[in-house]
Amino acid sequence: MKLKFLVISLILATAVFAKDIGSKESKTKDKSLLGALYTPNKDQILGELLKGTLENYHLSQKKINNNLSRDAFKMYLEKIDYGKQFLTKKDISKLEKFEDEFDDQLKTGDLSIVRMSSQIMHERIPYIQKHVEALLKKDIDFSKDDKYETDSKKREYVSSKDALKERWRKLVKLEVLLQYFELKDEQDGINDDDKKKKKTKKKVAKKNQTKEQMIKSAKEKVGKRYKKIFARLMDEKHTDEMDKFYNSITRIYDPHTLYLVPEEKEDFDIDMSGKLQGIGALLREEGSYIKVERIIPGSASWRGKKLKAEDIILAVGQAKGDFVDIVDMSIRDAVKMIRGKKGSVVKLKVKKPDGSQEIIPIVRDEVVLEAAYVKSTIIEHKKLKQKIGYIHVPKFYRDFQDSNGRNSSEDVKQEIIKLKKKNVDGIVLNLRNNGGGALQDATLMGGLFIDEGPIVQVKSSGKAQVKSDVDGITYWDKPLIVLINRFSASASEIVAGALKDYNRAVIVGTSEQTHGKGTVQAILDLKNFVNPFVGQMLGPIGAMKITTDMFYRINGMSTQFRGIKPDIELPDPYGFLDSGEKSLEFAIPYAEVGKLKYKKWTKQKYDIEKLGVNSEKRVKKSLGFQHIVDSVKWSKSRKDESERSLNLDDMAEFRKVSRAANDKFKNDVINKDIVITKVQKLKNEVEKETFVEFQEELQKDPAIEEVLYIFNDMLKS
Repeated sequence: MKLKFLVISLILATAVFAKDIGSKESKTKDKSLLGALYTPNKDQILGELLKGTLENYHLSQKKINNNLSRDAFKMYLEKIDYGKQFLTKKDISKLEKFEDEFDDQLKTGDLSIVRMSSQIMHERIPYIQKHVEALLKKDIDFSKDDKYETDSKKREYVSSKDALKERWRKLVKLEVLLQYFELKDEQDGINDDDKKKKKTKKKVAKKNQTKEQMIKSAKEKVGKRYKKIFARLMDEKHTDEMDKFYNSITRIYDPHTLYLVPEEKEDFDIDMSGKLQGIGALLREEGSYIKVERIIPGSASWRGKKLKAEDIILAVGQAKGDFVDIVDMSIRDAVKMIRGKKGSVVKLKVKKPDGSQEIIPIVRDEVVLEAAYVKSTIIEHKKLKQKIGYIHVPKFYRDFQDSNGRNSSEDVKQEIIKLKKKNVDGIVLNLRNNGGGALQDATLMGGLFIDEGPIVQVKSSGKAQVKSDVDGITYWDKPLIVLINRFSASASEIVAGALKDYNRAVIVGTSEQTHGKGTVQAILDLKNFVNPFVGQMLGPIGAMKITTDMFYRINGMSTQFRGIKPDIELPDPYGFLDSGEKSLEFAIPYAEVGKLKYKKWTKQKYDIEKLGVNSEKRVKKSLGFQHIVDSVKWSKSRKDESERSLNLDDMAEFRKVSRAANDKFKNDVINKDIVITKVQKLKNEVEKETFVEFQEELQKDPAIEEVLYIFNDMLKS
């Protein structure tokens, strides 16, 4: 490919110095000489790499030129000031001189727009901070009829600094008002469903605050939060600034192409494998502090029994060396210090909820994120004589770093084998909220339910490649339902689409269609395109996640924009949202290829129309589904009401109405008619804890009960 020549030309200048290096002594000397003669410009090299990968690997083959630069400029403004809270029209005019230069600056590494925007922001942030601090010292009049537009897309850049200060006056007023009501709710015990928290409150009961005292406390909390926000904005690293510049360009190619800084590449690998090396604690930011949100069952922290939810981590130390204070540190930087190699020791200085402090040493270990993995159970309904297997696939994961690691298709196969031994009558494959993952696993998973044949077509340019199931084995040949929703995307749509085209499964959806993402991405580790010695001088440079192909169903249609339409549609809890690929700017358009030859499934045949009519009758009688329908209607009616009153009484009424609607429409009733049975004996506390949560989720979900009734109709036909 052209990119290979680009990279060769980039590294030839360094290669000439690297030849004929012999002994250890001469190697050191020559390296020193090379360092003196050649200091790589990281921004320039990275820019060349991104340009090469985008122009030569991306499906669209777009060139980075002035036209693309203009779109990238608009995207860049969104990235540096999405809320239109820092820049004025005058600032935009200054930056507009670079509107056509994104392509040139990417190639040369002379990033003038980054320097200028950084300079403007570094002047403006302290200016706004000083204004916010002054506002919080004054009395705020909540009786006036001020209003604030919360939707940034409806806001314009202001014409002056005075207008900017006025925007911040309203924003701060809104923030204090919201914080006041949070404190009031906490004091009144509203939305406190956690019995443990209630007990704690009784134990450390405080005297109720007056309205004035709560407003004062609210202002203090908002002040602390903004102090931290401004400090972070001022402390942005060069990599953060470059991230915004580079991804303003990649985003013009399509919504799924982006440059991953080294930390994001690490997070991506963790997400795909479901594993990381660390202590196994989920953290959250709370004011200036990093708090423990939850301990992952089975992890090093869980086994140690000392670190608990709600502990505040004050400082982090390694096996050797001093502690580093992490108060006011970003959660990303704190996590970077806490993670580490398996077997190494990290020491945490924590503050317990009772105020006591403790140093907790933890030996890092591999953390398995069980929630990311396939799991199964058996579901029965007391009014129906059937036993249904349920397999939940949260994502199409595959450990690309370990050929012996877990993958989703093999895990689904193993769950099918377990369920067959339990003599289930049918299986539901739940792909709701599954955003996709490895294409390989989509092909393999689809093949588990047919003898053999094509699953998906993949095409960049030229003839489409066909990915097929070739093993001649059907691991499950009895009734099958695939459950999808508007957040089922990519690999989920491949599997659902193939099984629909084969008439192999009844597709049940809690939305009118799936997400509609019909593109394939590859991860290109950029270090592989750089001379190793230059790479050593550059340090970590990240990766490109880039759209290389489009996939097509075996009937020739793409899922791009159109997604997969269910055979039976159930009420959609998120029906008020504008979501899906077609709602995304710069999304790649829909296309088609030729239809493939394939044999449709004939072992079971269902009258889909009759199944749908029966389902519709039940849905109309279901209280759970009626709550969903009413909730969506209510949300749609308020969807465009983005302007908020800054009057205390008006806000109180708004919250009262919202809370009443939430209470009216929420469906957290556990359906006792649904009986959940574990597939195998639970071995330890970890598995028991996860199973209880899993069970309650299914019993609260009206779609699960309806799926059981649809199975009942299928088994009768």
